[in-house]
Amino acid sequence: MSVSLLQLIENRLGDHKPGKARLRRLKTRSAVAMILQVRDGELQILMIKRAERMGDPWSGHMAFPGGRMDKSDANGYAVAVRETAEEVGLSLGPEDECIGRLSELNAKPQRGSFGMAVSPFVFRLDREVIFTPNYEVAEVVWVPLEFLTDEDNREEMIWEYKGEKIPVPCYMYEGRCIWGLSLMMLDELLDLVAGRKPRPLRWRRR
Repeated sequence: MSVSLLQLIENRLGDHKPGKARLRRLKTRSAVAMILQVRDGELQILMIKRAERMGDPWSGHMAFPGGRMDKSDANGYAVAVRETAEEVGLSLGPEDECIGRLSELNAKPQRGSFGMAVSPFVFRLDREVIFTPNYEVAEVVWVPLEFLTDEDNREEMIWEYKGEKIPVPCYMYEGRCIWGLSLMMLDELLDLVAGRKPRPLRWRRR
């Protein structure tokens, strides 16, 4: 079942036309790696819990390995590969196939800027690896896709933004909260799996 689900994702990504962020040429560019692997008979996706750090807007959040583009990076794919190696010690090579990409997202703009465009790249990992997280990562977590595809596991949390309390969807996986940009990426992937129209992208200010 897990292998067939992975094949379905590969097929759907092959036909998928990801959207691009508005005004992307004016934005800071970044990218993440969404890594899929069949583990113990289940298809799972790699996530990280970011370390608690002062000044980091995503401090302590569940996320995917990734970060901002450097001048040395040729493109978004190179960013995702470099950041994955730096953050969790996984060097994605030719044997770790990039099976597609998802739509770019608009991250929270900083004052005086046009914000950040985040490009998600989806990889298939068929080998065992040992992770060596750096100081930016508190934890490496494999999350079963079956857990995320079960709508009964979807919850609601309150996001406090500029004094407002806004209800937003989330998943609580073994005490870890998955929401925001990471959930938006997952939702697009899950919508592809289900063969349904992608959900509207909200919380663009985050």
